[in-house]
Order: sequence, then C-alpha cells, then structure tokens
Amino acid sequence: MSLTSTRRLVAQASADGGAVAAFNVITLDHAESIVAGASRAGAGALLQLSENAIRFHGSPWPILAACRELADAASVPIGIHLDHLEDVGLVRGILARAGEFGIGSLMFDASRLDYSENVRATRGIAEEAQAAGLWVEAELGAIGGKEGAHAPGVRTNPDEARSFVEQTGVDGLAVAVGSSHAMLERSAVIDVALVGRLATSVSVPLVLHGSSGIADDMIRQAVEAGIRKVNVGTALNIASTAALRASLAAAPDVIDPRKFSRGARDATVALVAQLCRVISFARLGA
Repeated sequence: MSLTSTRRLVAQASADGGAVAAFNVITLDHAESIVAGASRAGAGALLQLSENAIRFHGSPWPILAACRELADAASVPIGIHLDHLEDVGLVRGILARAGEFGIGSLMFDASRLDYSENVRATRGIAEEAQAAGLWVEAELGAIGGKEGAHAPGVRTNPDEARSFVEQTGVDGLAVAVGSSHAMLERSAVIDVALVGRLATSVSVPLVLHGSSGIADDMIRQAVEAGIRKVNVGTALNIASTAALRASLAAAPDVIDPRKFSRGARDATVALVAQLCRVISFARLGA
C-alpha cells in the first residue's frame, strides 16, 4: 500500500462514511509506533508534523525523510501531512521539496487573523500549495488550547464556513465544534448537530482538531455526522509518557533507552490501533 496522498485517504474515508486519523509526530519513535498501530488495525492513517515539531528538530527534512521511508514500507496506506503552519517562508520552503519528501497536504493556520485577512492569506497559500499538488486544510473559528486556554463556547458559523471555503478554495476545513487542543481529560462535548449543519453547508471535508479530549463514542458520533479527518496528538503523549514513567520507576537503574522506552512504544501502538478502529471504522470488533 505504502505512501498515499491525503486526498486519496480522505476521499476513501468519505466514501466509507468514516474519517482518516491523523497522528502527530514529534520523534521517530512516534512515527514508527503510529505506522505499527495503523497496520495492526488494518487502517490507513496520516503522519502529521506541526510547525512546533519542525522547530523542535531545527529542520523539517530529517524527520520528514524518516516519515517518507516508513510510509513507503508500510503495509497500509500512509500519508504525510503538515499541521498548523503559520510561517509563510516555511510553507514555501516545504512546497519546493514536497514531492521529494512525499508530502501530500498541509494545514495553513491564519485563524489568529481577522476574517478578511484570514481569507486573503489562506487563499494565497492554497493557490500555491494546490499548484504543487497538495491538499490544503485551513481553520475557521478558534479551537482553544493552543496557549493552554480552552474555549468551549466558540463555534464555527455554517454560513461563514461556506463563504470561507468559497473564497479561499481550500480542500478541507477545520471547524470549532466543542473540542480543544491539549486537553488532559476526555471531557469535551461535541456539538454533533452543528457538525451535521456544517457538513451540509460546505462542499469540502470537515476536520476535527483536539480529539484527545473527546470520548470514543462522541468521536464516532462526530464522524457519523460528517467529520472526515480527525487529529490526534495529546492522547499519544499521555499514553507514552505514562508508560515511560512506569518503566523508569520499575527499573530505575536501567540506562539503555531501548529497554526503558519499549513500554512507551507499545502503549502508543496499542492506542493508535484503537483510535484507528474508532475513527476509520477499520476492522470493527477486531
């Protein structure tokens, strides 16, 4: 199956009435565990790198090269997506080498700008990225938690969403429907009815950010209502960090990272497989 475009993964998910799971990659361990978990579930998935993750590495190319190699060797369809890009210079540098690294899509985030400036900036980047063959996602309506503050009252307006998509020409839209980034508890309540209204109002697939704060059954409801891409990040960090702490506590004298990191990798693989089944409806009951 190997490297697959985001466009194809989202289209297949839409045809199946499910969604594609997009998992945040920070380290090589994340990428390897995500591919292993998706393979266990028999589901396609996206390896997703944020601008913050790129800055952590100092350059996008080494971690992207690793993701490309993993995707090429995978037994299930794996795509590569760049998330929450705000730096226009970084975007253009990535577009120049997108084919080389197998990048199928990006999310340009101008949501900090007022509406008219968001439209102008997003339209410009969308045109450049689409000319390079990429699927383009944008965000309308604040999805809280980026600075550690949740904004449960903020919602995307369906009429504004339709206008935004028409004016920008984006391929996918991240919407604010009750989720929040970086939540440590799964207590968010999704406005499923709003998801349904948005799905009928816009002509492109809807994207759910901040899914780590949402219970599995509510994620499933959101997908059934029209979400077609679900981002996952914090949940993986919670699972892997808890397992790593347990390993170190159980064997405090161990200094070989291959030994103390195994539990973290196993926990991530298991969670990715579980979430793929929830989000993509892959191998139900497996």
